Formats: sequence, structure tokens, C-alpha cells
Amino acid sequence: MKVAVLDINGKDTGRKVELSAEVFGIEPNNHAVYLDVKQYLANQRQGTHKSKERAEISGSTRKIKKQKGTGTARAGSIKSGIFKGGGRMFGPRPRNYSFKLNKNLKRLARKSALTMKANENAIVVMEDLKFDAPKTKNFTKVLKGLGLEDKKSLFVLGDINNNVYLSSRNLKGTEVVTDSQLSTYKIMNANSVVLFEGSLEGIESNLSK
Repeated sequence: MKVAVLDINGKDTGRKVELSAEVFGIEPNNHAVYLDVKQYLANQRQGTHKSKERAEISGSTRKIKKQKGTGTARAGSIKSGIFKGGGRMFGPRPRNYSFKLNKNLKRLARKSALTMKANENAIVVMEDLKFDAPKTKNFTKVLKGLGLEDKKSLFVLGDINNNVYLSSRNLKGTEVVTDSQLSTYKIMNANSVVLFEGSLEGIESNLSK
């Protein structure tokens, strides 16, 4: 699959690059994508939710009424969950939501996500970008040139570039990552994936193993 390389202004440079069919042209596995996205979102959860149960409530421990003869249900503690101010029954407890996925499945999920974006013509290849200093204005010009100023976009760098990253940080809906930070969730969450030329080798190397 050949894709035109665009310049910083979104114009065709006249060059084309070949996207590996092994990464961008497989049969997508929807369930692998689902599992990888589910794991990513689960890992974002702190799991620190907690409610007090009856043993943790402050209050009297005496039996609040006699066992028989009241005409109502028996009750032994004011801290019971059926009374106002009592503990919560079966409330949430701190827990870890993360779960394990095999490396091969995660690799399949990322290839499937990239293939889906390629099939939707949502992948753009751009020549490597360099800024002398971090300026949001410079990155905004790039977005306008690509027609992505009002869309969610994911830019993938080959190497860490702080000037490019810092220039994009204040822009809502735009994220810059390196090829090693690429995840299925970030790919699927973006309307367009912009791959810099320097990232292609790393992406194909990481996902072709």
C-alpha cells in the first residue's frame, strides 16, 4: 500500500512510501482490539473507591429493641445497613482492575487498529517535523494544513522531540506520541493518525515480530 508523503503545509511532496501489508493490511481482529482497549481503560482506574461497612461505623453497640413482641422485624444494631446512618451493605472496596494480555494479542490488536484506519483512509504520512522552539502557533499551522484543526488527531514520532510535543500539549483533541508509545486505544480514539516518516520503520519493526 503506497501513501503520498505530505509536507508541513499539507502539500504533496511528490514522494510516496510503502506501508507494510503485514502491519497495515491484515484481516482485522475486532475482539483483540476490544480486549486491548478494555485493558488500557482498566489500567487507568485507580480503584480507590471505598464505603464504610457496619463494622466501621461509629455508634452504639447495644441492642436497639427487644427481640420479640414489637410487631416488627428483630434488630440488633443501629449500625445495620437497613437504618439511616448505618453501614453500606456490599459496598465497593479498593481493588486492582488491571488484567494480563499476551504480547502477541496486543500486537495483533495494534495491527488491526492500524489496518482499520488505513481502510478508512485515516492514515496520513508526513515528512519529519522539527521546531526550533516549542510554540503552539507552529503546531496549529500544521493542523490547518492537514485539515485536522477540528478533529481528534494522533501524531506519531520516530524519536522523542520535546519541541513538537510541547507545541501540541495545549491543543485539545491532539496528542503526540513516539512509535514505542503507540497503543490500540489511542489509534482507535483518533479520527486521523499522522505518521512521521521517521516513525514508520519503528512501527513496522515493533509490530512485525
